[in-house]
Amino acid sequence: MDAASRPAVVIDNGTGYTKMGFAGNVEPCFITPTVVAVNDTFAGQTRATTNKGNWMAQHSAGVMADLDFFIGEDALARSRASSTYSLSYPIHNGQVENWDTMERFWQQCIFNYLRCDPEDHYFLLTESPLTPPETREYTGEIMFETFNVPGLYIAVQPVLALAAGYTTTKCEMTGVVVDVGDGATHIVPVADGYVIGSSIRSIPITGKDVTQFIQQLLKERGEHIPQEESFDVARRVKEMYCYTCSDIVKEFNKHDREPNKYIKHWSGIKPKTGAKYTCDIGYERFLGPEIFFHPEIYNNNFTTPLHVVIDKCIQSSPIDTRRALYKVCVTKMSFYGSKYHRNPEFIFNGQNIVLSGGSTMFKDFHRRLQRDLKKIVDARVLASNARLGGDAKAQPIEVNVVSHSIQRYAVWFGGSVLASTSEFYEACHTKAEYEEYGASICRTNPVFKGMY
Repeated sequence: MDAASRPAVVIDNGTGYTKMGFAGNVEPCFITPTVVAVNDTFAGQTRATTNKGNWMAQHSAGVMADLDFFIGEDALARSRASSTYSLSYPIHNGQVENWDTMERFWQQCIFNYLRCDPEDHYFLLTESPLTPPETREYTGEIMFETFNVPGLYIAVQPVLALAAGYTTTKCEMTGVVVDVGDGATHIVPVADGYVIGSSIRSIPITGKDVTQFIQQLLKERGEHIPQEESFDVARRVKEMYCYTCSDIVKEFNKHDREPNKYIKHWSGIKPKTGAKYTCDIGYERFLGPEIFFHPEIYNNNFTTPLHVVIDKCIQSSPIDTRRALYKVCVTKMSFYGSKYHRNPEFIFNGQNIVLSGGSTMFKDFHRRLQRDLKKIVDARVLASNARLGGDAKAQPIEVNVVSHSIQRYAVWFGGSVLASTSEFYEACHTKAEYEEYGASICRTNPVFKGMY
């Protein structure tokens, strides 16, 4: 059977988590932490035998080091259970920093998780919007040389997040993507499927920073949480209890008036002694996500709120694209198997701000972002009307920040949508092209707009 007749493999590698699955599915088959646990024992044996010149022992140790590793939750569990395993995070701030570890990670994803033969499937991988072209070459070399894939497409993450909502040919691939991941936050304007590179904004506030801020607050309050468990507890508190408030002062007063209503309780077991411990979760519930709107409470070196950065991103885009970025028709689709069907119930107009990433899923996050962004836009319109005077009036601009259930893996879902089209296989770089022209073909990937 030809590889083009099989569903493509879609892998979205993020700093914190990797989503993987097959094109045509609504959700990824697996969501796993992007981490690798390597057995240091064999690495130490390799160094020792190198000094002694024992080639056979060195070769055996090297082979075992290549085989004895784990990824994802298995890696985290193995590192907690044994001190001989060390954790390695191949992606930092959206960029691959350790290619050997990244190759091992992909190997486990393909063979142990997806359980497929890479020679039988086309592959769609994702990259950060600020990824240098050399990184695409390294990715192409690994995929074509190590895994011998028949075809490869490397897509920009914000474009895929936008494609998750655009499944009709009537709507252009235009909008602003707010992608808040565990290790990187980007605001990316996209016009007709092309990223406006000069207007990309990045802020040093990410999902991991929210976790660390909650961890810091719990520590300063004197909660008795084991040191080795503090980060994991903070992460779970963030995912289970945090929400976005409309007014931070009013929220403090609400918690003080009715502590029993708003304070949550966390209980756990100390890993070393097995003793139980408990802690209270109070102000951390709303102070964690608040760092996106008041970053000065966490980072004195960065004080620009997220909604201000989004507005600057749109205003710095080419003037002929701004209105399209501010107001675009968006049609959501319902999904059945591998077919997309139009659902007329989900049609809305407004500012096309698309949220992506797990750290945008706090309760009322989109409402707070929309409210604060609307204030900036309305103030600009009023100032413009004051300057114009007379009967000349600037047209009002609607603001609509979209929140949906799939925004945690919107990038992967967008890849699933695009990789389900016939145009995808035509846009992919093939093994034959790689052998003829080399890895430089992966520096660019054509943008295809057809959805059917």
